[in-house]
Amino acid sequence: MVLKSKLWPFLFGLSIGLTLAVYVTTYSKLVFPIATSIYTKRELVSYFPTEIPSSFDNYIPSINIEDDKSQHKDDDSVSRKLAKNVRILIWVMTSPTNLNVKAKAVKETWASHCELVLFFSSVDNDTFPAIGLNVSEGRSHLTAKTMKAFRYIYENHFNDADWFMKADDDTYVIIENLRYFLSGENSSEPVYFGQLFTTHVVQGYYSGGAGYVLSKEALRRFGEGAEKVNCSKDHGSEDVEMGFCMWKLGVRTGNTHDVLGRSRFHVFKPETHVNGRYMHWYSRYDAYGAKQGIESISDYAVSFHYVSPPHMYALEFFVYHLRPYGIMSELQILNNKTTVV
Repeated sequence: MVLKSKLWPFLFGLSIGLTLAVYVTTYSKLVFPIATSIYTKRELVSYFPTEIPSSFDNYIPSINIEDDKSQHKDDDSVSRKLAKNVRILIWVMTSPTNLNVKAKAVKETWASHCELVLFFSSVDNDTFPAIGLNVSEGRSHLTAKTMKAFRYIYENHFNDADWFMKADDDTYVIIENLRYFLSGENSSEPVYFGQLFTTHVVQGYYSGGAGYVLSKEALRRFGEGAEKVNCSKDHGSEDVEMGFCMWKLGVRTGNTHDVLGRSRFHVFKPETHVNGRYMHWYSRYDAYGAKQGIESISDYAVSFHYVSPPHMYALEFFVYHLRPYGIMSELQILNNKTTVV
């Protein structure tokens, strides 16, 4: 009897402890998912259970914004003028397995606002279309993809734009804000822009996921001198290797924060930068102290990363469709240099 009287409290406490452990583990996985650029069916279903159908391979949501446009009375004259004066080519790194899900979401959302977008994969796809670079797939070969993509652009599209941006297929880019930022910069200077990390490279380098933009002069130096200065052809971290390459070629990094000191390029999703739930390494890498909160993000933010396909469509709605009735926004002067429109 004494043994039973002591055993019951122990068993009761154990059951409560196990229940709490399961609850905390499940909750933490839902609220603080590990940042990753690879989204599996299980991950997407767990984060967005009502948005992903059972036949994930056929998950190809379609959006038709033409009907919605008829209700919008936006004055886009400044944006259209910038589109003519600030010529940008954006290339998106993708793969055969991501083409009809992640890359398709990019194509149907932010890429539809761009003048010139190219999709690069390991093999050609004439239907999508995507340009094959004849490289092996996998994270260990992202450097090869990047170097070959910029080589292809230099040889085939050098005169089609003045700025050349690399993005991933889980990067969301607000092209109008990118044009505005670049309108205050000189594409004839050897410079490139993005979210600056301070490790590895003397002058720092830019996060590949947040996207980075090469000036025309930077691309020219890459095309003419990458092999001469022994830029990496493969292996290593793609963004670090590109950073080393730019440094060897005399291409400098530049400040991308707005006049109020707020960030424009972002390595994580919007909610991560708002809430500050960063990966442990981020504070050691970010050049500006891994700030958090709405006040740390520019009203003219350019990019966000780790954006899943469902989030991609959600961001498209929030950026281009949601409007608070009765509030008319005026243009802000947030560049550090004079904007030429």
